[in-house]
Amino acid sequence: MAQFIGGIGRAPRDPADGPEDPAGTAGWGEAHPPRMGFFTDTSVCIGCKACEVACKEWNAIPQDGLELTGMSYDNSAGLGASTWRHVAFIEQDRPVRAADGDASAPAGDAMRWLMSSDVCKHCTHAACLDVCPTGSLFRTEFGTVVVQQDICNGCGYCVPACPYGVIDQRPEDGRVFKCTMCYDRLGVGAEPACAKACPTESIRFGPLDELRAAARERVADLHADGVPEARLYGEDPADGVGGDGAFFLLLDEPEVYGLPPDPVVTTRDLPAMWRHAGAAALTLAAGVAAAFVSRGGRR
Repeated sequence: MAQFIGGIGRAPRDPADGPEDPAGTAGWGEAHPPRMGFFTDTSVCIGCKACEVACKEWNAIPQDGLELTGMSYDNSAGLGASTWRHVAFIEQDRPVRAADGDASAPAGDAMRWLMSSDVCKHCTHAACLDVCPTGSLFRTEFGTVVVQQDICNGCGYCVPACPYGVIDQRPEDGRVFKCTMCYDRLGVGAEPACAKACPTESIRFGPLDELRAAARERVADLHADGVPEARLYGEDPADGVGGDGAFFLLLDEPEVYGLPPDPVVTTRDLPAMWRHAGAAALTLAAGVAAAFVSRGGRR
């Protein structure tokens, strides 16, 4: 049976074939570069927002106003058309163990800060690609997903299609914008601006396979250090989006960070829906034809 992946109907992959190759599936051929990605280690994020500033400066993203939410020290509520990197501040009133901070600090009741730099996930199975009618969204040779604003018609189909709520429209003309993983920088061998600016290396950039291996080692180290809640999010190629090109190490449940716990490519059921719709249309047409034949026979 064919499987709907990135707008392409094809036979299901054999897991023995190795990791998913979205760039190859998109037609870049065997000679394309390795898939590149982000690994964001939230355990060392200090909330400086250098990544947000660097992203805006390099990509010439307009300022989106100073609109304090009144719910956090964070002054940018989330990802949007003019915020491609967003550092979330999560304040938790909970018991703090020594492993949460300074090993010499006594345990007790205190507030814990969780900080995480969110970004487009550059999904392996990207629903935004499936629904774009103009080809404005495309898969690059690095496996990333990029919007070409010059051919975006502002239809907005990709906005509800994204399981993470990443893509957003600018009110001026309706065109959509999101992280490009600094596609222009990748083309000349440079790392994205956000990763370059991160002072703690919370945002790591590189070949996705290498990042996944490093992330698993980091989680093992944290578990050994007494942080059992450390877990990876978006790293698993067997999840509902085929794994993310930008994944995270979290210190709490995904919902705490505003992330869906079990994301699924929203176009997953389109082939079955079209088959059912086609079968229903054929049944209706057959019924109408039979009714005309029966009526003609009675005459």
